[in-house]
Amino acid sequence: MVDLSHAAEAAGYRLISIEATDSTNDDALQAARSGDPGPLWIVSAEQRAGRGRHGRQWSSPQGNLYASLLLIDPCEPQHAPQLGFVAGLALHEAVEAVTGVGAPRLSLKWPNDLLLDGAKVSGLLLEGHRLAGNGPLAIVIGFGVNVAFAPTGTPYPALALQTARLGLTRADMFRALSASFAQTFAAWRNAARLNAADPFGPIRRLWLERAAGIGREVTLRLPAGEKRGVFEGLDRFGRLQLKTVSGAELIDAGDLYFPHLLHDIARP
Repeated sequence: MVDLSHAAEAAGYRLISIEATDSTNDDALQAARSGDPGPLWIVSAEQRAGRGRHGRQWSSPQGNLYASLLLIDPCEPQHAPQLGFVAGLALHEAVEAVTGVGAPRLSLKWPNDLLLDGAKVSGLLLEGHRLAGNGPLAIVIGFGVNVAFAPTGTPYPALALQTARLGLTRADMFRALSASFAQTFAAWRNAARLNAADPFGPIRRLWLERAAGIGREVTLRLPAGEKRGVFEGLDRFGRLQLKTVSGAELIDAGDLYFPHLLHDIARP
């Protein structure tokens, strides 16, 4: 079983903890459609049909953390994509808290992965649904964290967090994550009240301080093909700023790869 941190409980978050399910994101969406007001965490020991971005299957063995958070009308719809960066920053801070490993070994890969020594230890899936026609906006943020096991045969190297802290459990990880998300989300909403013109500014700065690949050559795999260039940063909407031979470009979504990643992992 897992439990919420005191900080999350005090902020009004609730928890449903189950042993097995097809997808915690699907469960969270069903809760929203049944009228749950959020914020609600759904955590499962195992997923039978977990998924990542673009519908990719997500390996979900017992021992890892599978958690989804339901938020109802958390922000104006145009600001909802920023929640992926809020979640990424919260995840980075939670993993640093439980392992003692921080930047630069622990880094955020645009748009939604967490890396340890260049290998993926977690992914995020942000989904938005308008309920009942023109009803409330339900945001579901799914977290899959490699606590005890890392998948094999993936297109990107993967690690488990127990390589950094032996004996770490999914319960440890979730308590830290529920606390850090409550704090980071509250800070983001407070920034929006204080600076409506640029609510993303403080989160963007903190995210970039922990970002992998800034100033380096990267490859982006997009529906229309690959693009190569230098990762220069994020704009005020969270779009990747890419410097190419043709000039500066802004990328809304895609898969980011580092050409020298395996070499970097192998470096002493």
